[in-house]
Amino acid sequence: MATSSRESSFSSCASSSDIDDEGVRGTCEDASLCKRFAVSIGYWHDPYIEHLVRQSKERKAPEISRGYFARVHGVSQLIKAFLRKTECDCQILNLGAGMDTTFWKLKDEGLLPKKYFEVDFPMIVTRKLHIIKNKPLLCRPILELHPEDTLQLGKLPTLLITECVLVYMTPEQSASLLKWAANSFKTAMFINYEQVNMDDRFGQIMIENLRRRQCDLAGVETCKSLESQKERLLLNGWETASAVNMMELYSGLPRAEVNRIESLEFLDELELLEQLMRHYCLCWATRGGQELGLKEITY
Repeated sequence: MATSSRESSFSSCASSSDIDDEGVRGTCEDASLCKRFAVSIGYWHDPYIEHLVRQSKERKAPEISRGYFARVHGVSQLIKAFLRKTECDCQILNLGAGMDTTFWKLKDEGLLPKKYFEVDFPMIVTRKLHIIKNKPLLCRPILELHPEDTLQLGKLPTLLITECVLVYMTPEQSASLLKWAANSFKTAMFINYEQVNMDDRFGQIMIENLRRRQCDLAGVETCKSLESQKERLLLNGWETASAVNMMELYSGLPRAEVNRIESLEFLDELELLEQLMRHYCLCWATRGGQELGLKEITY
């Protein structure tokens, strides 16, 4: 729990756009169920997700759970690195947050920023707020840490997070968002997790499968390579940009932790895991913050 002198804020804000359709909204449900299942069999600890997401009766494939483990680990490491560099004197803006539980997990670790915002489709925001209001475990920390003040984005160092969000926008739309973020905050970091290497056959199959579910990857052309991902960030106002595919990140995890999660389930096809992980990436960019050492941040 943060001290009373470090005021923390939480806000779920509604957003609507041309891409507000059922297919894209459905990806929130899919991701939430996959995370809930992975947590339930011990991939990582999250005592809050069970209050926000129902347990699926369908068992998820081991490669899916390992992929989500790498995703959660990588994003979490970058978030914590930013919070430590800024000594939590900052704000977080989580775009397309869905049923994310980061706020409560950071609270437990004493790493809450001064302000915390979430943005998503109105339907998802409404559902999450309803759950929070009816669960004291979720609601109490928010009321205790932010009892009454009106939430507004400030001039604080700012961390923006997008996980499988930009890919559903056209390149022009995502470029506008990245430019807005770079121009709005003097000191900032941007974390983006999404697809990469989508020009090969495996990538095309992923695109076709999503299309069959009425979910079009409007921004897939920016997901050609790690270089194209970094270039987009640099062309839109960010001073540094880094990117890594998830297989590289997974391979660099502590051996003891990898052994632990790999003992949870037997994986028959290691090649499928490697293919899947090479088609997702974690990117991060910084702007300003030289005195804080933001450029030094890595997963």
